[in-house]
Amino acid sequence: MTSVGDFKRLTETKIHQGYVWHLSTAEFESPEGEVFSRDIVRSPGAVGVLPLMFSPRGEAEVVLVRQFRPPYGRAVIEIPAGMRDIEGEDTGDVARRELIEEAGLSAGSIEYLTEIYPSPGMTDSITTLYLATDCTAVPHDRQGPEEAHLEVLRITLAEAIGMVERAEICDAKSVVALLLADRRLR
Repeated sequence: MTSVGDFKRLTETKIHQGYVWHLSTAEFESPEGEVFSRDIVRSPGAVGVLPLMFSPRGEAEVVLVRQFRPPYGRAVIEIPAGMRDIEGEDTGDVARRELIEEAGLSAGSIEYLTEIYPSPGMTDSITTLYLATDCTAVPHDRQGPEEAHLEVLRITLAEAIGMVERAEICDAKSVVALLLADRRLR
């Protein structure tokens, strides 16, 4: 039996260059010598950040955003996040920038949670997730029409976990960040 690592990329051709992503078609060879093609969305990656705060009673709360997402044609509830669209920018700096842009919060501290592969069958994108604490309100710096119309939600972590369980929060990065934050607090 051959291993997964025995696949070889033979060629790759860029088909389209977008603002941030590009689309390529690549040819691969399987361990048995079969040649096949796949389309790949090449991405610089993204960062998501979950702001964790506490109510006066000590109850864990999170800040999420509800914003229109064109691929789905509807609003999606998710953690503040954004593309790594500034070459060389540290992922922690992206997290801090996105938190200000979307939620109007500045983090006193950010902690690395994990990295996820949001859709490994079609893209090489990696999303780095952070937990933000000691947040203070600052003026937001929203970019683009979707962010200009987003809604900021502050809810209990328990309510957010319930929304994940009821499939009201389906965004992969948000599900992972919320479940990891909940696990850390337990």
